[in-house]
Amino acid sequence: MAVFDLFSRRLYLRIWLAVVGGVAVLTLAVGWAWRIAAEQNAQSMAPPAREVVLRDSEGHTLVAGLATRVPGPPGEGLELSIDSADGSTYSLQLAPRGDRGNHPGPNRRADAAFWTRPPFGFLWMLGLVGLAVAVGVFPIIRRLLQRLETLQRSVQRFGEGDLSVRVPEQGQDEVAHLARQFNAAAARIEALVKTHKSLLANASHELRSPLTRIRMGLELMGGQQPSPAFREEILRNIAELDQLVDEILLSSRLDAREADVGTVELVDLIGLAAEECARVGADLDVSASADALQVRGVAKLLRRALRNLLENARRYSQGTITAVVQRHNGQARLSVLDQGPGVPPALRERIFEPFYRLPGASERAGGVGLGLALVRSIAERHNGSVRCDDRPDGASGACFVLSLPLAPASPTATTAPAPH
Repeated sequence: MAVFDLFSRRLYLRIWLAVVGGVAVLTLAVGWAWRIAAEQNAQSMAPPAREVVLRDSEGHTLVAGLATRVPGPPGEGLELSIDSADGSTYSLQLAPRGDRGNHPGPNRRADAAFWTRPPFGFLWMLGLVGLAVAVGVFPIIRRLLQRLETLQRSVQRFGEGDLSVRVPEQGQDEVAHLARQFNAAAARIEALVKTHKSLLANASHELRSPLTRIRMGLELMGGQQPSPAFREEILRNIAELDQLVDEILLSSRLDAREADVGTVELVDLIGLAAEECARVGADLDVSASADALQVRGVAKLLRRALRNLLENARRYSQGTITAVVQRHNGQARLSVLDQGPGVPPALRERIFEPFYRLPGASERAGGVGLGLALVRSIAERHNGSVRCDDRPDGASGACFVLSLPLAPASPTATTAPAPH
């Protein structure tokens, strides 16, 4: 029972047995067909009847007639049937070659031929073929199935909570493709879990700060009527809490690809940029765009991305803020240029991480470190991208470039999750 359980659980043993059994059945079928064909061939190629004359020592004719071969088992000698002229039938039997009856002698060809005569010769051939197949196929199947066992153990460890486990990617076959797919899925899940843990940890920290300030302010009031400045400070902290909760919820919806985040429609990027620039007092440059630039997406998300870029520029800029809308390499490009301290090249990727702020920026008014992370999520949701560069004119400051694919010539609006 233990041996049966071993063979039923181990895939490589079952495949090996299937190959060996298949070769054995094939060998039996070929041997059986070969023997039938040989017998039919022997019968069809039997020599025609020939004149046979049997005389005694004095030359007198004993039997004369036509002799034909009588079919018989291979190795049993030769038997002839002789039909004489008077109508009598005689039988002539010749012993197998090498058969000398009971006379001992050095000729042992009959004994040696015993193992080669049917069915023993075929059984020996079957055994040798089976042994060769079993020995030759086993290491090949074992090596192939070891990769599947490695994948199985990795999946088990991953299911037990070890999100860092990966499978070696060897070869170009289906097993290697499965290993690559598992590694890609494991990397995405690990990154998603880390992002959610980071989001929860940083959100708890960011929520605690305004709540502490509100609680301290209420204790200092001591039941008295708050002053206008104190009331304004409380309202500012409440607005900061509201903004943080809103951005956390939006970030969670963007991470869930199946979530419905709005209606996909045609959006006039120039008109959207004009409205947002007027709200913050930024300059809009559309001289490089000969006509309207339309993209397909969720208008409120694109507005949120542009607003976050402009708010970020207004928070750090010490001069004019300029938004440039243009067509570039088949895409709509929106650039926001400020005159602030700029972003060091080594940190231009990290500023798009959730809750990351430049050194020394945590004390600035406004901002919780999610604005630029939301811009990247919105851009990726629309098959676009965002990056931070130096200003093209060489002046001090930063340049944030949002690139989105242009809409087709004649699109139709749909109500569905944003493209991804």
